Amino acid sequence: MTLIEPIASAPLDIDSLEQVQRRILWLAVRMVDYANHDRPASAGSVKVGGHQASSASMVSIMTSLWFGHLSGHDKVAVKPHASPVYHAIKYLTGELDRRYLTGLREIGGLQAYPSRTKDPDVADFSTGSVGLGVVAPLFAAAARRYVEAHFGLQTEAPARFIALAGDAELDEGNVWEAIADPALQGLGNVMWVVDANRQSLDRVIPGQKIKKHMEFFEGAGWHVIEAKFGHRLQAAFRRPGGDALRAHIDAMSNEEYQSLFAFTGAELRQRFLRSADSSVRHLIDNYSEAELAPLIQNLGGHDLSMLAESYRSCDAVTDRPSVVFAYTVKGFGLPMAGDPLNHAALLTRDQIDVFRKELGLTPDTEWDRFADDTAVGRLCARTGGELNNSALVPRPRLSIPDAVGAFTQKPVSTQETFGRLLTGLAAISSVAERMITTSPDVSVSTNLGGWINKMGVFNPDEQPDYLGEGRLLRWRQAPAGHHIELGISEMNLFLMLHALGLGHELHGEHLLPIGTVYDPFVCRGLDAFIYALYSGARFIVVGTPAGITLAPEGGAHQSTITPSIGMELPGLAYAEPAFATALDWLLCDGLQRLADTDGESLYLRLSTRALDQTPFDSAVQRLGAHTSRAHVLAGGYRLLEPGEPAQVVLAACGAVMPEVLAAAALLEAEGLPAIVLDLTSPDRLYRHWRLGLRDASRAGTAASDDHHLATLLAPHERHLPIVTVHDAASHTLAWLGSVFGTRVVPVGVDAFGQSGSIHDLYGLFDLLPDQIANAALVATA
Repeated sequence: MTLIEPIASAPLDIDSLEQVQRRILWLAVRMVDYANHDRPASAGSVKVGGHQASSASMVSIMTSLWFGHLSGHDKVAVKPHASPVYHAIKYLTGELDRRYLTGLREIGGLQAYPSRTKDPDVADFSTGSVGLGVVAPLFAAAARRYVEAHFGLQTEAPARFIALAGDAELDEGNVWEAIADPALQGLGNVMWVVDANRQSLDRVIPGQKIKKHMEFFEGAGWHVIEAKFGHRLQAAFRRPGGDALRAHIDAMSNEEYQSLFAFTGAELRQRFLRSADSSVRHLIDNYSEAELAPLIQNLGGHDLSMLAESYRSCDAVTDRPSVVFAYTVKGFGLPMAGDPLNHAALLTRDQIDVFRKELGLTPDTEWDRFADDTAVGRLCARTGGELNNSALVPRPRLSIPDAVGAFTQKPVSTQETFGRLLTGLAAISSVAERMITTSPDVSVSTNLGGWINKMGVFNPDEQPDYLGEGRLLRWRQAPAGHHIELGISEMNLFLMLHALGLGHELHGEHLLPIGTVYDPFVCRGLDAFIYALYSGARFIVVGTPAGITLAPEGGAHQSTITPSIGMELPGLAYAEPAFATALDWLLCDGLQRLADTDGESLYLRLSTRALDQTPFDSAVQRLGAHTSRAHVLAGGYRLLEPGEPAQVVLAACGAVMPEVLAAAALLEAEGLPAIVLDLTSPDRLYRHWRLGLRDASRAGTAASDDHHLATLLAPHERHLPIVTVHDAASHTLAWLGSVFGTRVVPVGVDAFGQSGSIHDLYGLFDLLPDQIANAALVATA
């Protein structure tokens, strides 16, 4: 661990930085104050909230970083509760319009927490609770390393990836999953700054926690800096009695030290010297009452030059990531400083008035920027000119085929097909150069082997291949590789997809990221999955194998609720094709849509069950290839037509299709002809229908039948009862009856599975042909 001492460096204009810091703090505090006290409240409104104290603890860290360290290519994740500080900086540097300052936490205004997609002053990373924004820059740096190796991206100064984190955010487990991942080692352009204010929402954090966190980082190979004491205290430590003074402060509990921020003068002296030895008392006697608080409360995280030195020390270490533990106080510079209950506290109107007057502002000038002809104004303009966002050009359109093709006639699973498709895409250089796969140690078991054999594994340094040729899988690691292998962490998978899926926005290179994961463990990475989509990342994720069709593996590895997740997440299309060509069309279309202005990510739920492809081929012959593809992409098609007018509809999804077709044959023999719908994307079906209802509701008109399900079922068929069949929770498709107001019998998996054969497990959940046929009899009774 490095303890920062004064180092030789380019001089900073500390006076200007101090002025900027105070104005940033004022604007951040006033934004929250205005939102809570000045904005007219609507009927039934709740407390607006905001975090004045948490913003205050970050103001020095961010002032020193933005106005004394950052360059134009750097990317920063801002601590969520410091959102007002971020917006104040963007306002002072010219990017944010003044009207937004009174729109904090207002619709169309400034978001509660920094957002890539919803804030007008676009953040580099969306941040919020659960620590995902903290690790996002680490994954972005890994993506940058990949982009530089593949596209020769060069900048005058290397891009740095910085996270500003609260110390309580380090309680989140995903932080340590990321730090330990082998794929994220050696990233010397990463710096984290931990706001060590030693307070969480409810309490002052016990004293040893920060030390333990530092040890964790050091154990993971990080360069660790402790910016605990500012220059005033460090100067005092060098005086006679200084060692004893340092020991006296170090011996204080966090609770005791925090309490000192409420006092000044004689009372501060009396409280601070309680239990101090004579050498400390003699040293403190050299400081007047006016000098005492600035000395005792001189933390490294509020010393602007100390922070700048810490940042430069991180830059000097280029072979590993760095972390700065910057000791701060929550509520710095405010009357609430150090109060253990200040997390959600707000300044009173009188306190706001006093603060405004201290800065020489009036109600008429309180929102003003610095004058252009002042040193501070020029500093803000210079900072904005280098750091503020410029307009982003659209993602480039790539020449991606509508299909890869070249399938055999034998039965094949969608998971095996997926592997073959990637191998085929590897032969198309314009596509392959942009494609990158990633997986949490399940690349072989999710059929990425062929792709890896052709394209290799990414490593910033070429590694020897000791086993050589003649193996089924060649694990060649080199900078030219196109696969990133992660440790067994689904959270890390989705964070990597987030970073790669923002390749265009963060690095100027549009990538085609594809991640694979065992489908039941999509849930394990769900927080990061949501975070990636919320941030606007574009990627394809393949969940495979899925469902109880993975029969021998047992209930712990059999997914049931993942289709619901896929359908309900914004910015994502969920698809579950049963047949190879349908998957081909969906995958190629999904890759194309990653570049669309209104594009979205794609979640493919696949299976290892090999299916006969004849039924699909027959449907394509009947419908034509063009119509078949259009229907597959829209969400479904008519797989089987009955010999006589239909009396029931069997609507199914994925690997259960053989049982559904067999059930249709049984029903035909019983005189109950059935239409079989293969729902390739229940998500797109539902969305198209729901969109029509929404538009009609807003317009106050009757809903039309301009949706894909109305294309699949003719008007005279829409009254027919429906049996839905799915290797997933039955409610996933149960909504189909609402479309035309018809009866539905949903069949699916509504309990945990167990080990067994497909036949036995299908029988347990009423998925066998005779059971599906019985469900149809119930539906038509």
